Amino acid sequence: MLCHSEHMNAPIGPYTPIVRAGDFLVVSGQLGLRDGEMVTGGVSAETTQALVNMGALLASEGSSLADVVKTTVFLRHMRDFELMNEAYTAGFGAHRPARSAFAVAELPRLALVEIEAWAFAPRP
Repeated sequence: MLCHSEHMNAPIGPYTPIVRAGDFLVVSGQLGLRDGEMVTGGVSAETTQALVNMGALLASEGSSLADVVKTTVFLRHMRDFELMNEAYTAGFGAHRPARSAFAVAELPRLALVEIEAWAFAPRP
């Protein structure tokens, strides 16, 4: 089942931001977009906003960041790894999903970070 809320950032490509696959929700890569524009403040601000966006998508399906079991973090620069980690830790709190993180040559909208996730969210 495909899901999308009109209250979220519009996708910047031909994809669905969140998709249910059985007991899982798959969240497409989230950028630091607010109201369709990249936030300012570097990788920390972008990471924080990407997680806010992810949380909003999960909430639209009755889930939350606490249900995330796996993330993949794409960084434009590995030198931003520690700053991303600080914002990521603040966003997830004590919850620690499995994670991969690596640098890529470029991200959409010249973003510094993009985060995708899988959440375990069984239907009631």
